[in-house]
Amino acid sequence: MTRALRIALYTLPLVTVTALVAWFALALSPDRDPSIVPSALIDKPAPALDLPSVYPGRPGLSSADLKGRVTVVNVFASWCLPCRAEHPVLSRLAREQGVTLVAINWKDAPEAGRAWLAELGDPFERVGSDPSGRAGIDWGVYGVPETYIVDPAGRIRYKHVGPLREEDIASVIAPVLRRVAR
Repeated sequence: MTRALRIALYTLPLVTVTALVAWFALALSPDRDPSIVPSALIDKPAPALDLPSVYPGRPGLSSADLKGRVTVVNVFASWCLPCRAEHPVLSRLAREQGVTLVAINWKDAPEAGRAWLAELGDPFERVGSDPSGRAGIDWGVYGVPETYIVDPAGRIRYKHVGPLREEDIASVIAPVLRRVAR
């Protein structure tokens, strides 16, 4: 074996391991925001919805409800602690920003969603029930809570993964709502 071949055989694994370590270090950087999860649905029509309401006798949530105005769609569950933490922020968003807020009660019994909303207040215009999680799959839901902004044409323009905080409303949500409303 020649000297050059031996050097190459020793160097190649070292270069490969160094490249992998660098790639993982960048991917796990603390500067990366875990709530920014790319969605293949951005700027695409919102997936079809035809969900029954969590409230008996009230209309559910359908695709038609997402057209003609800017709509904020929140995906929540009664068993989700971060959903409980973000609920006052969503209530203020609906009250102070005057946005249309609708919800998908995901992988949850309708009666559990109703009880949760009775306890915390219901800022939503409509609440669709998705106990099987099928609509969530179509929407690309990773887990709850997740929030989407849908434009008047029914296209998803923004997705937020995780609980919304007041600073998210001021720094991201309100500017997106203004831009989409134009």
